[in-house]
Amino acid sequence: MVRMFDSVLGFFSNDIGIDLGTANTLVYVKDKGIILREPSVVAIRNSDRKVIAVGDEAKRVLGRTPASITAIRPMKDGVIADFDISEAMLRYFINKVKNTVKFVPVRVVIAVPSGITEVERRAVRESATHAGASSVYIVEEPKAAAIGVGLPVAEPAASMICDIGGGTTEVAILSYGDVVYSKSIRVGGDELDLAIINHLKRNYNLVIGERSAEEIKIRVGSAAPLDQELSLQVKGRDAAAGLPRTVTVTSQEIREAMRDNLQMIVEVVRNVLERCPAELSGDLVDRGFFLAGGGALIRNIDVLLSEATGVPVTVSDDPLSAVANGTGFYLEHLDWLEKHSRVS
Repeated sequence: MVRMFDSVLGFFSNDIGIDLGTANTLVYVKDKGIILREPSVVAIRNSDRKVIAVGDEAKRVLGRTPASITAIRPMKDGVIADFDISEAMLRYFINKVKNTVKFVPVRVVIAVPSGITEVERRAVRESATHAGASSVYIVEEPKAAAIGVGLPVAEPAASMICDIGGGTTEVAILSYGDVVYSKSIRVGGDELDLAIINHLKRNYNLVIGERSAEEIKIRVGSAAPLDQELSLQVKGRDAAAGLPRTVTVTSQEIREAMRDNLQMIVEVVRNVLERCPAELSGDLVDRGFFLAGGGALIRNIDVLLSEATGVPVTVSDDPLSAVANGTGFYLEHLDWLEKHSRVS
């Protein structure tokens, strides 16, 4: 009877994988795949910090709220910056995807940057537990990303991944199913957006918000020269006059604005390659490495990294889903993960 009850509960599995990103949160449900993909944004009422909206709805009001409401991103550099708001956001996402069957535990696999501290790791675990998870398993983002893009990480040969997220860039070399060497820097899409904001203010005296900067990056941003350079009209507020104004920016100047941060990404990739054991370096000469994360979609970033390192660089087919898909692999192997991960 007990075995039959366990079997029924297994049918109504609440096993969830979460890519808790600085910019976006993706949720993978066992046997269903990725069923939620929303911005990591929460709108709160300032008077009592009551949550008004989460995810897509909250991002729509980002930079457009009255003084009584603030839209914030509780994740910074890939880790929790505001515990209470992160907990509320996690609870919202978990409740949105979990089964409504009672007595079924919610087991959650969460991917985190490899460079976070033990205190930050504990904050992620506690936040998920308070949000309703019965068990929490922590996995490193670069390993999840490598698995998610389909790299043969279990082979006795080098596989390399560079995951450029909103708050961090994770680079790792894997072999025999584990990380040989990895490095994480807190530079990602957010820093590129900030560089664009600063460029517009410094060169045009134009004030724009995060959403506008991200749109500029997507529409005309590039990491290396384009065959046909692009231009875009940008609307913002004149910093001196305080009135709306429109300027035209080009892909060349946006590339120059992002140059320093892109160079930091180049340097961390080069550093990981230099630390690769000699026996594995030869594998990367022909195989190269894969790009994942939102930053992989910046035009010609593969060209920039390939020219800087001398090895092939491939943008994965679905870079935004790589980490979430990797958590899906771990959901299929929770028994193994329980033996190799701290569980709350």
